[in-house]
Amino acid sequence: MEQLQSFLPLILLFMVIYLFMIRPQMKKSKQEKKFSSELKKGDKVITISGMHAKVLEFNNDGTCILETSAGKIKFERSAISMEKSQNLNAPKEKKK
Repeated sequence: MEQLQSFLPLILLFMVIYLFMIRPQMKKSKQEKKFSSELKKGDKVITISGMHAKVLEFNNDGTCILETSAGKIKFERSAISMEKSQNLNAPKEKKK
């Protein structure tokens, strides 16, 4: 019984780390993969570096061609920011 009590704080610490750090990160990773797989031609996106663009085409090697005001640029799909792109495409609230 004493051995179990000595391991109890360690077990509780692991549970707290899992619930507050590991699990949310796994959930966010799944959301980003889903977002990346649901992208389609014509979507307006923002890259992680802040570049605004429109998706022109997707390649099989995990890259995509984006159209910016500077021209066409090739980016990795993982370089497209989920949060920024969703905010860009969210419906705007009307001001009263």
